[in-house]
Amino acid sequence: MRDRSATAEATLDVPTDADAAPTALESPGPSGLSRRALVGRTGAIGAGALLLAGGATATAGAARARRAAAPTALPAVADVKARLRDVRLVDLEVIELAALLQAGELTSVEITEAYLARIAALNGAFETYGDNGGYNAFVRVDRDDALAGAKAADARLKAARDGGPPAPYLCGIPIGVKDSIGLKGRPAQNGTIAFAGNVGTDDGPVMAKLRAQGVVFLGHTICSAFSGSITGTFAGNAWQKDYFPGGSSQGSGVAPIARLAAAAIGEETGGSIIFPSAANGASGIKPSLGLCSSAGVMPLTPGHDVIGPISRSMRDSALLLNAMMGPDPENDQQTLAAPMPFGDLPTMPTGGATPLAGLTIGIPQTDWLTGNNVGVPPQTVYAPENLATFNRLRSQLETLGATVKEFPGLNMADAAVNSYFSSADVLERVDGTNVSPSSAVRYPNLYEIGYAEAVGAFAADKPETQKSALLSNYGRRAGGVPASSGVPLTFEAATALYGGVSSGARREGERRRRQTAANYQQALDEAGVDFMLVMNFGSKITRRDGSSTHALRYRTYYQVPNALGWPMVSFPVGYGSDADHLPFSVQFWGPRFSEPQIIQAAIDYQAAYPEHHRAAPPDPTVAITPKAKRLSPEKTAEAETETDPLLTNDPEAHEAALPAEYRPH
Repeated sequence: MRDRSATAEATLDVPTDADAAPTALESPGPSGLSRRALVGRTGAIGAGALLLAGGATATAGAARARRAAAPTALPAVADVKARLRDVRLVDLEVIELAALLQAGELTSVEITEAYLARIAALNGAFETYGDNGGYNAFVRVDRDDALAGAKAADARLKAARDGGPPAPYLCGIPIGVKDSIGLKGRPAQNGTIAFAGNVGTDDGPVMAKLRAQGVVFLGHTICSAFSGSITGTFAGNAWQKDYFPGGSSQGSGVAPIARLAAAAIGEETGGSIIFPSAANGASGIKPSLGLCSSAGVMPLTPGHDVIGPISRSMRDSALLLNAMMGPDPENDQQTLAAPMPFGDLPTMPTGGATPLAGLTIGIPQTDWLTGNNVGVPPQTVYAPENLATFNRLRSQLETLGATVKEFPGLNMADAAVNSYFSSADVLERVDGTNVSPSSAVRYPNLYEIGYAEAVGAFAADKPETQKSALLSNYGRRAGGVPASSGVPLTFEAATALYGGVSSGARREGERRRRQTAANYQQALDEAGVDFMLVMNFGSKITRRDGSSTHALRYRTYYQVPNALGWPMVSFPVGYGSDADHLPFSVQFWGPRFSEPQIIQAAIDYQAAYPEHHRAAPPDPTVAITPKAKRLSPEKTAEAETETDPLLTNDPEAHEAALPAEYRPH
């Protein structure tokens, strides 16, 4: 275990339970916190300003000793040009493209046109919420705007070479953006035509940072309807498009691996960056809560929602995240949770034969897989090829110097150590609805950003079918009565529930969330573990039609990192031996703000074993006629109905579906 004594513990600069900021819970009107969360203000429903649900002090894990990240060193131009003799331009990593762009050996227009050509050939028809015969990674592309951005980037790069201000390394890099994130002047529909007409008047704060870097926005990548499903059916897997792509950031996981973009931006509430990264063999980062602003995103659960990068290598994703992270005091007070606990993230390998020396990586034995496997160590449930891959990876990590060991982890089914996640405890009843500890945190956050009100205002002048679809997803029946009562769904009833949670219940929910995180940290500390190693899918992923998801073995507690606000990264470590050749991916995750450590470890692994993240899938055959037609707003949501109710990005729905044996008791 690496020495932690060199770095003092970071503290979170937010109100504690005793001096909590005033909220709308204690008064009949709005709280006075930022309400810039209206649809269209930042291109989507922004995160607003929330009382941080993550605690008054950072976890001890954030204080792990780390060396300062070395400045990004671009690869030698000669080395990149030599690799181009064996691979296509679209196979190059972001950092390799940057080397050629900075040297004037390549233009952004050339790169952008190469990706646009592949999108035209392989994506299939846009605005299709279902199987369009192609990858369907992009729901819409603005070719003219992308090329204009590329030309502007080329001018900036040339000016830098001529002695002007240096151009950022991301200048000229073409990327995709999840359809729930606002871009100025472009529609953002959150995977459904129920949000048709939602056009960004501004870039979301993170997108504004990327635009300032000179990034080229190709278009919006398709996502699950209302960002719900975490397996997904709209896009096709990058390796075999009949298999699920992972959701809800479906297209963001597919596009980089299918070579339709150099990278993409995803958003996660409960698995939506990690699932598509794992399913497609991408290198994705789900950041700690508060590392990046989540304003400008159509939220699902404020206090869980985070934006993160997905690319072909961990160093590329780290380079993107360096540009994305930082405080946003006007729009997202979660980013003020702590003084930035580190500088730039690492983007370079450590070097040497044993770069992981001194690290202790733990395999949590209570991280049970689905399928009535409570009490069964996860590795014993893996399918044979998954297990063989996992064991090989373990040996490789040990060869690189790490100590890898099993340890208990935190038993999330034990109420003595987990009184928050999926707890059935009722803190109070509001308008006929039981308020659990996690709901006592989520509901006030939704109220403070004007969540239901914003959707209601957007829906007010929309056609009845569109309004009905929005009510079905965001409305509520007064009194919490069932549909059979005949009581109509209204946005006002949802607002009444969200704003009706008492300050006492909210504080208790916050306290339990902090305590569960502290208990997990204690479990790591007692075992001498720096961070954890897990495998999200314990068996081969299933087909995208949803008919066999019941057979999939996956981590039951995949939403726990979001509940704790902790970071996770995913990267590929092998491929199936059958004809489908689907990727095997693993994840590192650990305490809040441990990104430098888990990202560095992943970069070091990829430097030693580059064959996994550099592998490219064969181009698919694209059907001329889409298998899916344009759907009505209601049918869009129905198209992704899961046979497994646990496979949802929505924390409330996931917790409600969790089998009793997996719940704290």
